[in-house]
Amino acid sequence: MEFNVAVLPGDGIGPEVVAEALKVLQVVSEKFGHSFHLREGLIGGVAIDTLGTALADETLKMCKESDAVLLGAVGGSKWDNPQAKIHPEDGLLALRKGLKLFANLRPVKAFPMLVDSTNLKPEVVKGVDLVVVRELTGGLYFGQPKKQWRTAKGRHAVDTLAYSEVEIERILRVGFELARSRRKKLTSVDKANVLQSSRLWRQIAIEISADYLDIELKHMLVDACAMRFIQRPAEFDVLVTENMFGDILTDEASMLAGSMGMLPSASLAGIPRGKTFGLYEPIHGSAPSRAGQNLANPIATILSVAMMLRYSFALETEAQAIENAVLATLEQGYRTYDIMSNGKTRVGTKEMGDLIAQQLKG
Repeated sequence: MEFNVAVLPGDGIGPEVVAEALKVLQVVSEKFGHSFHLREGLIGGVAIDTLGTALADETLKMCKESDAVLLGAVGGSKWDNPQAKIHPEDGLLALRKGLKLFANLRPVKAFPMLVDSTNLKPEVVKGVDLVVVRELTGGLYFGQPKKQWRTAKGRHAVDTLAYSEVEIERILRVGFELARSRRKKLTSVDKANVLQSSRLWRQIAIEISADYLDIELKHMLVDACAMRFIQRPAEFDVLVTENMFGDILTDEASMLAGSMGMLPSASLAGIPRGKTFGLYEPIHGSAPSRAGQNLANPIATILSVAMMLRYSFALETEAQAIENAVLATLEQGYRTYDIMSNGKTRVGTKEMGDLIAQQLKG
């Protein structure tokens, strides 16, 4: 089978972790007889420096013409000036909007051999296997008005948390469908005791649940959810929530897996059935202070490739093969710096990619 993949390495450690993911994808190509046609583009800070924009129209067009997009990371202190007219993250937001990627899936799994690598007690993280479904194109990040202004009383700013019924319903259905393929438990996370948008969210969740009588639906306030992630995270199966809540909760949840370097993600343009167009990336940032030092953990990006094979190409066997190769490599005691523990063998970015690729070859 043949597939077209747009590759956007981005900034900082992005190119390094993407290189290792493509190394693994090449092994999949050779082992299973697929052809992955790669086209590379610029996004983020490097695009600002080269093209004067965080996402060029040509790059967006290339992505639209592909079957899936693989992204590294964007941003860095070089472009952190709050008064700048263009920021690297503008490219990422424009990409999500331009590709209509409204559903962000972030699986969080505590690998048994890494339970001692977290900041929590092993008995707390043991058995954690959850997925956060984050709405990606609405809420505070996109709502209008969004501006700063000055009056005689000083400076002011406003961001608008806005959601429509259509936006809420489609992301909730992604959550319900995903729960149906897992342990049939869905937690809808909101702030319905304060926010009107969350009250609408909860109303629609209740209405839609009538179509999914096989799914156990629970509602939870976002602050309570944040606390429960630390108390009893293994109780969760699938969680669905709005844009900003999902952004914050998934960063918190990454610590359950030991490191943000372990968490992949998929941003999809539809309910995950068959072949769904999507963008795949690690949830971590560009970590510019570690760029070029062969330090970064490439596992999140490699697991993002596995998600790409599963959701955009319907290649479940190949996806599981990558996941098994990652698991086997960790079982052999190899670790990057962020998940290192006593008695294990520390390796760099390239070495970890080589080890996983070799394991995949068999």
